[in-house]
Amino acid sequence: MPMNIAIDGPVGAGKSSIADLVAERLHILHLDTGAMYRAVALDVLRSGIDPRDGEAVAGVCEEADVRVRYENGAQRTLLGDEDVTGLIRTKEVSAAASHVSKWPAVRRRMVRAQRELAKTADMLIDGRDIGTNVLVDAPVKIYLTATPEERARRRYMQQMEKGDTTPYEQVLSALNERDSQDMNRETDPLRQAEDAVLVDSTRMTPEQVVDAIVAIVEEVYGK
Repeated sequence: MPMNIAIDGPVGAGKSSIADLVAERLHILHLDTGAMYRAVALDVLRSGIDPRDGEAVAGVCEEADVRVRYENGAQRTLLGDEDVTGLIRTKEVSAAASHVSKWPAVRRRMVRAQRELAKTADMLIDGRDIGTNVLVDAPVKIYLTATPEERARRRYMQQMEKGDTTPYEQVLSALNERDSQDMNRETDPLRQAEDAVLVDSTRMTPEQVVDAIVAIVEEVYGK
């Protein structure tokens, strides 16, 4: 059986970057499920569909050819044969993905794909319902979080480095709104799995977070 590690947590917790570092340390693959939902969102926007129209989104998702491949251990996300890895990180796509990802038809299709991928290789998968829905039997489950204020501060600093001058208060408000959406959606809401280990990174460096997660994995798998 392949090694399966599930990492869940709210927006801005650093799941993707931490998961990259942990996967690199353990020499396994990292599947960023958020990128898959973003790819569907991009397809929805290109189709001129309102991301809040669940029926129309379901129709687009059914036809969307979302694929994942790895180059030098790094995930590339594709729509058909088009590499959209760099196109799915815009604010517009992010906003659309927050709506697209709540629709049951989209989640069912993405979860099926994620489970199949997890069977193919040692893999760390991060998202918002991995331990509670996608990999319910994963031997290692992590719930990575930090206070809303700290998550907003990190996101604010990242945006400042890119020249985005959105005020901190606005960043925090948007983050709290996304938390509410993720935790209160009807299908697969964000929550900590009962058997997940809580890692609160509020006062931790990225290196300390990686060390903590690797230690948990090594304790379970004996690596």
